[in-house]
Amino acid sequence: MSDDLAAEPDGALARTSRRRTRVGLVSGGLGAYWPQFPGLLEQLRESARFVTARIEEMGCEVADAGFVSDPQESARAAERLRRADCDLVVTFLTTYLTASMVLPVAQRTHTPVLVIDLQPTEAMDHANTGTGEWLAYCGQCPLPEVANVFRRSRIPFRSVSGHLRDENAWGRIRRWISAAGVRGALRHGRHGLMGHLYPGMLDVSTDMTLVSSQLGGHVEVLEFDDLRVRVSAVTDMETAERVALAREVFTLDDSVDEGDLAWAARVSVGLDRLVADFALDSLAYYHRGLEGEIHERLGAGMILGASLLTARGVPMAGEYELRTSLAMLIADTMGAGGSFTELQALNFRDGVVEMGHDGPAHLAISAKDPLLRGLGVYHGKRGWGVSVEFDVTHGPVTTFGIGQEADGSFVLIASEGEVVPGPLLEIGNTTSRVDFGFDPGEWTDAWSATGIGHHWALCTGHRARDFRAAADLLGLPFCTVTGPNAL
Repeated sequence: MSDDLAAEPDGALARTSRRRTRVGLVSGGLGAYWPQFPGLLEQLRESARFVTARIEEMGCEVADAGFVSDPQESARAAERLRRADCDLVVTFLTTYLTASMVLPVAQRTHTPVLVIDLQPTEAMDHANTGTGEWLAYCGQCPLPEVANVFRRSRIPFRSVSGHLRDENAWGRIRRWISAAGVRGALRHGRHGLMGHLYPGMLDVSTDMTLVSSQLGGHVEVLEFDDLRVRVSAVTDMETAERVALAREVFTLDDSVDEGDLAWAARVSVGLDRLVADFALDSLAYYHRGLEGEIHERLGAGMILGASLLTARGVPMAGEYELRTSLAMLIADTMGAGGSFTELQALNFRDGVVEMGHDGPAHLAISAKDPLLRGLGVYHGKRGWGVSVEFDVTHGPVTTFGIGQEADGSFVLIASEGEVVPGPLLEIGNTTSRVDFGFDPGEWTDAWSATGIGHHWALCTGHRARDFRAAADLLGLPFCTVTGPNAL
């Protein structure tokens, strides 16, 4: 990845600011214990303060409803959390309590609940532990009770058990909070859809109502004329500044035409204004065009600006791929990048699947400085100009996308592999060589059988468990490909 891209603090490469993940927290224990065991309540409250601080360290906004000791206090805490509009509510079982103190929180907040029980240390000092000291270790005691009541109430149950300084437990909690960030980004997101469907791509077609009804947020329908008027207002100085930025971020191939680069830079500035004016969190676009008219030229000039915006955390997907732009947003929210990708070829000699795409790329996950290549023709599309060429950072990766079933329901789909070095195409496309650990033909068959569609996001790191958690909070099914014909 370009050092300039990594270090740029502001300006055209500044990361977009999103709404902070909002986590509700309520801690509790059985009030009957407090007069029986002096000092126990204060010890448990201190544990609750520790949990609050750890969650805040994850960059969350914590709505702390305090410590509850009976069902009445729990009901009042639930009402406070309902008003807070949280992305996730964490209920901390500090010791035994009754399920009647937990159920109202799940029922009234209308928010996914994570139940945690974190005892003070990894094990009791049995020789010096009396009943009062033991009760501080008893947070897991009501967990089956809570799980049973959630199940009978048709409320999804999820939990993390551990101790206060158990990094394995905190890693699992962090995964749920990361998934809550996805839920928040989608619930409050504004997703642009500009132009029209690439003719004949039936798998790409997505009902916008289903996006809002299943994921939340709003789909803003845009015209290429919305971009045209903003590009026409870009000054020569602004264009020159964007050309200079492109020269810092990219290695320019000799094939790049200066006029095409200037046009791409002008479109890039206009695209930034479009995103700002409509407060977009993502954008999918396509326009066919005809005989070099302005809309064709705009569509052809999008790649530079779309790649810069994707690197900033505003994912852009070509070919009107709304579900993939949403998958890219999910991945980026989790810190996994997410670059627009499809199958390119299978390499049976090296045992890898070659995948990538023409068009916008997630520059922040490039293995090295991305290259701008000039193209006299875009395959399968009208127009010409500059295109991005790179491969994703070598090492663990996850393919991730949003499928759609016959009944219209969405499903999150993932498969973990590794990007490995080797020969790549030099045709102005992103290309990565991904080893999934088994025959590339068998992987392709299993991946296609999930109903993924022919586009997805290529993400850094092994993220299947993270995406599974996001699916859980969104109330969506999850599918993973882990071996031949394994779904």
